[in-house]
Amino acid sequence: MRERLTPGIHVAVEVGADQSIARVATATAAFVGRALRGPVNRPVLIHSFADFQAVFGGLWQPSALSYAVEQYFENGGREARVVRVVNGGRPATLTLPVPHGPPLTLEACCPGTREFLRAAVDYDNIAGADVDSFNLVVHRVRAPGSEHVEDQEIYERLSVAPDSPRHVSLLLADSALVSLRGAVPLERPTPTCRGDSRAFASYVNSNPDGDDGGPLTDYDIIGSATARTGVFAFGEDDVFNFLCLPPLGRDTPIGASVLLVAKRLCRERRALLMVDPPSDWTSPAAALAGLRHFHFASDDALMYFPWIQAYDRLRGRFETFPPGAAAAGMLARLEAARPLWSGPESEDGPLRPGLRPGCAVPEEWRVRLAEAGVNTLQAVRARRAIRSRTLAGPRASNPGWRFLGQRRLALFVVESVLRGTRWVLFEPPGPDTWRRLEAQVGDFLAGLERQGAFPGALPDQAWFAISDERVNPERQVAGVQVLFGYAAGREGEWHCWLLSHGAQGSRVQPVSLNRLHSAGGRPPLDPDFDVATMLHEHLRD
Repeated sequence: MRERLTPGIHVAVEVGADQSIARVATATAAFVGRALRGPVNRPVLIHSFADFQAVFGGLWQPSALSYAVEQYFENGGREARVVRVVNGGRPATLTLPVPHGPPLTLEACCPGTREFLRAAVDYDNIAGADVDSFNLVVHRVRAPGSEHVEDQEIYERLSVAPDSPRHVSLLLADSALVSLRGAVPLERPTPTCRGDSRAFASYVNSNPDGDDGGPLTDYDIIGSATARTGVFAFGEDDVFNFLCLPPLGRDTPIGASVLLVAKRLCRERRALLMVDPPSDWTSPAAALAGLRHFHFASDDALMYFPWIQAYDRLRGRFETFPPGAAAAGMLARLEAARPLWSGPESEDGPLRPGLRPGCAVPEEWRVRLAEAGVNTLQAVRARRAIRSRTLAGPRASNPGWRFLGQRRLALFVVESVLRGTRWVLFEPPGPDTWRRLEAQVGDFLAGLERQGAFPGALPDQAWFAISDERVNPERQVAGVQVLFGYAAGREGEWHCWLLSHGAQGSRVQPVSLNRLHSAGGRPPLDPDFDVATMLHEHLRD
């Protein structure tokens, strides 16, 4: 793997010109919300609810996030990225006394009342003349007084001498459990022994001064793009396909401002936003009536109805929950059995046992809801599979993006091509690079065609890829560009994109060929088709 640092871009290259484009994941969910414990504003990849329990503490009644993650995996989810956010949380501290003066004070890296730490100090294998060094062991335990150690860090020969290369501040800088609070004392901490020289060192437990913070607000979920917090905590390499934003609390939905920011983020990250219907949509008729006043539409979002009932293990009874996380799990489960371009069967499946719809939705209402852009969750597989929709609405800029399967396929193709062709950043622009780039993208699209990803297209008319002087005009392009696309399913219509790789980063722009060439077939490969003029007119518009 090679890395390159330039102003504004940091790229890790994993695929070269002679390698096939890797297919990115298409069913990874991302979650942002409140959790019992764990790192803050740092995405953590998990593969089960047991992983969530180990890192974030499991179910917690004030955390709608914890229930959403549980239902996601319970209904078939396979992989998730979780970001914990807090509103004013405070970490617990550890106080290690010294012979004279103020103690050495450490604080937990993660805020909250459930971050249970303990520390031990000893002078083992340290020469008697060395009065500045000590050994430190830090544990995270499951509960106060518990011997169940969940994480451990051992530091040998730490020093309080200011000029030492093993100074406390230097070695604890990379700790995942604790950090320094205040100044380092001039004396090393006192050993934490039990008073019996034959016994092992005892431990100092963390103080009960941690704080979970208050209930979340919309601003906590949105966060800051500059500080990389909230929904902006996901890095470039944190690929996800569905963004789930659970309610702020059991009775507090996220606000319109969160939806707008999340919608824009999903468009930039080529993902889909799972939008939960309002809790007062308790029947199909109420949902259709509510949609008339639900002023939110996007082909980068989707909605499922109704709310679901699931067993709340903390309260010991069934409760009603938003359906977005369970729907994302269902889509992941269905995709594991068949490709996402398989048709309605890969989009429409029943909930797993233990989850059930909050109300019955007869088939005629399912059809009406689908036409309005709302999909239906069911307890059993329906006799008739209905094509799932996005929330694009009837005024979608691209009619194909109204359908979930077509939208997911487009996002998958673009994301795979973008990530798989970044090797061009390390090659000199020119005909040789253009030729290799065009061949690589063409091989990727041809592989999808062989697997039936572009149904309805005639042989040799399913896709195209162009990277030559027509899309890389001299003195107009700083970097390398490739124009690619595939048949949209109707004669003469194409889904097309112009991908640009340059020193300022990678950029993908949708391109419309349909209004410039109404004939069928593969218009960009027609020698009479002026690609350069088409791109100039399109990008100018």
